[in-house]
Amino acid sequence: MKPEASEYVILLHGLARTNVSMLAMQKAISHAGYKAINYHYPSREYTIAELAEIAISEALAQCESATKIHFVTHSMGGILVRQYLRQHKIEKLGHVVMLGPPNKGSELVDLLADLPGFKTVNGPAGMQLGTKDLSVPNSLGPVDFSLGVVAGTQTINLILSSFLPKPNDGKVSVESTKVEGMTDHIELPATHPFMMWNPDVIEQVLFFLKHGRFDNSPKT
Repeated sequence: MKPEASEYVILLHGLARTNVSMLAMQKAISHAGYKAINYHYPSREYTIAELAEIAISEALAQCESATKIHFVTHSMGGILVRQYLRQHKIEKLGHVVMLGPPNKGSELVDLLADLPGFKTVNGPAGMQLGTKDLSVPNSLGPVDFSLGVVAGTQTINLILSSFLPKPNDGKVSVESTKVEGMTDHIELPATHPFMMWNPDVIEQVLFFLKHGRFDNSPKT
């Protein structure tokens, strides 16, 4: 009988997505010996502060027997972790890996926020992901936990990508993924909507969870 995993990984999807988007990552993490908590939260119904309390508090409630708690997030999910850890301490916190996080906000929100229907589609939290005065990511300050950031450098939306500094993943520029205090940062040829399904991204996530750094060794 396979022993119960003692290290847990909470997975948080991005804005306007569901936990289905993290299924490939969940499977890989479970296969690597972790207990994966692939948590779905109502990303378009509340502010970032409210979502952080709802999603992370409820996910942590499923980790009572964990010896260590890690996070793997996509896009806005990473901002929820930063928001939560600004207000709370997680005693058993291990490593955090963020995929395509708008850690400095996204210029696309600045560009599109006033368009009819934007708030309806993206909700209150989406309105807070820009780079200007209402930017929540830019109000959170440096991180003080073990953090690895994966930035994508490919896009499937050339129109949106043209409004972002290059390189970018079609939604977030590589520069915007960075945050002061992060442990490691890596750029991979992945697109924003699908990076959590990318085999190279998954490989790097698992490496960081185990070693607290990315695998920067040359590939043969």
